[in-house]
Amino acid sequence: MSPFAITETVLRDAQQSLMATRMATSDFKDILETMDKAGYRSVECWGGATFDACLRYLHEDPWERLRAIRAHMPHTKLQMLLRGQNLLGYHHYSDDTVRRFTAASVENGVDIVRIFDALNDLRNIRTAVEACLSAGGEAQGTVCYTLSPIHDQAMYVALGKEIQAMGCQSLCIKDMAGIMSPRECYDLVSALKDAVDLPVYVHTHATTGLAYMTYLKAAEAGAAGIDCATSCFSGGTSQPSTASMVYALGQMGFDCGVDPAVLKQVDDFFVPVQKKFAENGVFDPYVLSTKTDALVYQVPGGMLSNLVSQLKAQNAIDKLDQVLAEIPKVRKDLGYPPLVTPLSQMVGVQATVNVLLGERYKSIGKEIQAYIRGEYGTAPGPIDPKLQRRVLGDQSPIRGRYAEGLAPEFPEAQAKLGGDARSDLDVLSYIAFPQQAEQFFTDRAMKEALVASYTIREVE
Repeated sequence: MSPFAITETVLRDAQQSLMATRMATSDFKDILETMDKAGYRSVECWGGATFDACLRYLHEDPWERLRAIRAHMPHTKLQMLLRGQNLLGYHHYSDDTVRRFTAASVENGVDIVRIFDALNDLRNIRTAVEACLSAGGEAQGTVCYTLSPIHDQAMYVALGKEIQAMGCQSLCIKDMAGIMSPRECYDLVSALKDAVDLPVYVHTHATTGLAYMTYLKAAEAGAAGIDCATSCFSGGTSQPSTASMVYALGQMGFDCGVDPAVLKQVDDFFVPVQKKFAENGVFDPYVLSTKTDALVYQVPGGMLSNLVSQLKAQNAIDKLDQVLAEIPKVRKDLGYPPLVTPLSQMVGVQATVNVLLGERYKSIGKEIQAYIRGEYGTAPGPIDPKLQRRVLGDQSPIRGRYAEGLAPEFPEAQAKLGGDARSDLDVLSYIAFPQQAEQFFTDRAMKEALVASYTIREVE
């Protein structure tokens, strides 16, 4: 049988896509040692929105979460998703921050860093790739897959060659919206296998109903592995089921190296976790249904679940269809950027504002303005001239790499935090999410003071 690798996503992308990344470490800690015995190639457990969610909603130190997972999973490679120069945030950080953050991720337990740029502007992943390699991690360069009049196989193959030349040890095709058809996947994997000497991994979502078929064709084309989610956290805007894919691939002659009995234990553990979040209204049934309209609006899983929750919070869920129809229009105006974080959120927010205000671009978000100025990199295609003039006037967009003009951020942040920062990791958390980190530091100090006061009373 041919070897074929499985990456399990329940701790990161599956929960991010289905329930806006609200799973606390306490929700999954007790199953980690069992997961370590499953035989996964890797477990994606960090990066993406997990860092933000830990600080903002869960009152956890994301670095402690990573170390806890590492301690309970010594035999399985841990994987994270890194947004290149954006790290885990929504704007470009200085090169010194990117180097420090990437190295710290590897030093604290990450084995594989999947690195992408939302615009496929690979200038914006080079610093992170170099830092990952220097720290001893596996740098996995990423091609963000999208459909548009300007994206084609030749473009993706060229990106693959550039990723290999950069020194990456593996390559991922990242289909964040689940729009890659089985035929497109077979052809692209085959073309990349012919063009580069790297293992090619495929990531997709079940949003449109294509994913199971797409993964089978990925295997037939010679891909090295795929991303899947334990069954109760699979389907919809998440990934296909791990157990189902292993079963089907096994009959096709592929050895995924995983133990079905352990997969059953893992899924049994997460069933009540899923039920708890469903009862709390966090796990929204809407994101579980097949949505072929996504082939048109190309909204990725995490973006859709967040969009639903945000519209509900504004009592505007009845506007969802209008927002989804507006998204491809905004995307076209912006030169067809792939809808992946942070561009997916930026385009989604602008489309929502256009619909809710009843007038297109009556208000233009500061992130969209920064994008048009060229702060996120080079747009894949031409930006609508009227929109560009409205933002830039007679000025020209930035042509170089924006981060090259950013001063080092770490020394200033370290000085500002003073004693509130217990370590360099606290400083990095602050640089990534200043308000959330400061609140976390304050809450941490209050909890420690409270514990100390009770301890003194007990002694007395």
